[in-house]
Amino acid sequence: MKLTVQEIAQAVGSVMNDLTEITGVEFDSRKIEKGGLFVPLKGARDGHEFIQQAMDNGAVATFWSLEATKAPSGIRVILVDDPLKAMQDLAKYYLAKVGAEVVAITGSNGKTTTKDLTASVLAQKYKTYKTQGNYNNNIGLPYTILHMPMDTEKIVLEMGMDHAREITELSLIARPKVAAITMIGEAHIENLGSRAGIAQAKMEIVDGLREDGLLIIPEEEPLLKPLTESLTQKIETFGLNTGELQAEVTSEEKTATHFIVNDESFMIPLPGSYNVTNALIAYAVGQFFGLPTEAIRLGLASVTVTQNRTEWLSAGNGAGILSDVYNANPTAMGLVLDTFANLPTKGRRLAVLADMLELGPDALKMHASMAEHLDPADFAGVYLYGPQMKALYEKLNEKYPDLYVQYFETDKEQLIATVKEEIRPEDSIVLKGSNGMGLIDVVKQLQGMK
Repeated sequence: MKLTVQEIAQAVGSVMNDLTEITGVEFDSRKIEKGGLFVPLKGARDGHEFIQQAMDNGAVATFWSLEATKAPSGIRVILVDDPLKAMQDLAKYYLAKVGAEVVAITGSNGKTTTKDLTASVLAQKYKTYKTQGNYNNNIGLPYTILHMPMDTEKIVLEMGMDHAREITELSLIARPKVAAITMIGEAHIENLGSRAGIAQAKMEIVDGLREDGLLIIPEEEPLLKPLTESLTQKIETFGLNTGELQAEVTSEEKTATHFIVNDESFMIPLPGSYNVTNALIAYAVGQFFGLPTEAIRLGLASVTVTQNRTEWLSAGNGAGILSDVYNANPTAMGLVLDTFANLPTKGRRLAVLADMLELGPDALKMHASMAEHLDPADFAGVYLYGPQMKALYEKLNEKYPDLYVQYFETDKEQLIATVKEEIRPEDSIVLKGSNGMGLIDVVKQLQGMK
């Protein structure tokens, strides 16, 4: 980034005749470097309290709320009504100045992997930047934009949400050229009331979609199509053996899935046919921006995915670990279990499943429904963790009385000790649960076991 204090002030509705160059933007005072702009946000503590630390670390300018205490001396102060709104406005300005075209991705599951696949495809032809980690909310998205290099041509932005109108805000900041919805599941149904409410919230991604843009949606999602009837932008549907853009899965391996699109063969270094639908979005984006088939093929095959999303690891004793512990909802958990059940393994298949959060009044029923994906013919043992997983424990005891099932309501340490004691070197184990349940601790303990 290279912006002057003067143009930053103009971008956020303030005035400062100062041509000092700003080379970075941070809201964490510990990350500020020399020449940076500090954005004091309100969180557990008010960011204005950390201005001295920001200055000590090299901040040369700061946004400063008109409602805050007296502005500091020794630093250029840009007065604003709301530092967060100012950062969002600055992101809009910087995006327009750089001229990068935006691909926006949302969905109840798979949006991070889809972001990674899409960025990998676009990078075969364009200077491409993407959301880092899970920076996909009203703070993380403008932060991502403000960190893209000035020679960026395409930027792939993940858009997350917990409540209605949140994606509208993100879409209006980013003004995407392409918008994609991976799927409609049950994530955050507690806040949105129903899958229909989730579909409406995800469709907010079109609120900032450019008139000459493209919307990509799954063919097999009936809740979305009625919401597209008034759109004037181009719409493309995708799916496995269905939709305008179709894929046929030809083989599934532990660390790769092979498929055909338009009579051409492709491979992604990821397990599961559900990841092929994510790859179809990346394919459609590549086509829209004029990439040849070979470039799309290379981009898909060479993707590096964000950590903890469908990631194969090894336990300390040699057992295989399929880690997918960042988030969970019933649709996503079912897909992962079905995929895992069909993968070859030398030893037993085991599963560690933790609570899926924010599912609302039907949460226990949704947890119990996972029994449909845990046939004893495919799984030798199941370890359940969390208060809500008791419903699945009871259902499995009823449906499959001979299946080995262990339940741990709150004792994660006992869960870890039990799994470490019982897993064998030739086994494979899948772990899935909401991020708040901390299954990453189990993964790390398995990796470090002797």
